[in-house]
Amino acid sequence: MARDKLFLIQPGFSDPKHPGRTFVCPFCNQVEGLLAAFPDLAARLDVERVPFARPRGKVIDALGERHQSLPVLIIGSDPPADLPTAKGKAFADNTRRILALLAERHGFPHLHG
Repeated sequence: MARDKLFLIQPGFSDPKHPGRTFVCPFCNQVEGLLAAFPDLAARLDVERVPFARPRGKVIDALGERHQSLPVLIIGSDPPADLPTAKGKAFADNTRRILALLAERHGFPHLHG
C-alpha cells in the first residue's frame, strides 16, 4: 500500500514583498501543530516541507503547475471518491479536508466543533 504524502511550506520563511519579516503559512501551521502533537501518527505519512517561493518544483512534479497551493495531501491508495485528481493522483488541498482525512485514514484526532 502506497503511503499518503503531505506537502507543507517550510516554516520560518521570508517573503520578498515583506523584507525583514519571518512567516509561517497559517494553513500549513494548523497541520504542523497536529503532526507535532502526535509524532507517532505523523510517522505514518511521507511529509515534505518545501520552500515558500514558487515555482514549487516537487509539488509540480507530483501534481502539475496548477496545484502548487499548500498544504496538499496526496492519497497513496484507496482514495475517497470525492477528491480531485491530477497526474493520476487523488489529492486534497483544503486544510479542513486534509485534517479530516488525517483523522479518517491515520487515526489523528478529529477537529472539534
